[in-house]
Amino acid sequence: MTRFWSSRACLVVLLASALGAHTQAAEKAETHPPKHATAGPAVQRLGGSGTWSAYSYHQKPGRVCYLAGGPQKSEPAKFKRKLPAAMVTHRPEENVANVVSFAEGTPLKEGSDAVLSVDGVNFDLFTKGDTAWSRTSELDKTIVEAMAKGRQAVLKATPQKGPPTTDIYSLSGFTQTLTLIDKACGIKR
Repeated sequence: MTRFWSSRACLVVLLASALGAHTQAAEKAETHPPKHATAGPAVQRLGGSGTWSAYSYHQKPGRVCYLAGGPQKSEPAKFKRKLPAAMVTHRPEENVANVVSFAEGTPLKEGSDAVLSVDGVNFDLFTKGDTAWSRTSELDKTIVEAMAKGRQAVLKATPQKGPPTTDIYSLSGFTQTLTLIDKACGIKR
């Protein structure tokens, strides 16, 4: 579990800010990095493609490179929650790469699993708080490879309160954005 918990709080703040900036004005984000409500590391936007954006920053242990994207459709449409988001994170100085996470924007039912489907291939993810995670680094790598080759990812989860949710992500631009974070953090494929 240490592969993602050590910088999870920082990533959540950065993700919320990055996705907010991306969805409000993608063109503006090209020239102005996202601003953060809390003091933290300086985030550099590396670029992006489609609904996916790539970022990097430095923290005490070293570099962190991540991509983030929002769904093109979320169901049920009238269910109130924060904007869901998918992320892939690298932290090379900690020997961590391809950490997959899906922030659902609402607390998830304790002990429930989420199901990620990439072009019809299913992956079971565990949930903690409002986020779904892969159980192993090998599964993370398999999911990232599937997303890089895929057309669509669908995440189904069960909130603590309210109906089950379904978030549909277009994978158009995912591979190009993944290449940006791979290059920034020296990850070889």
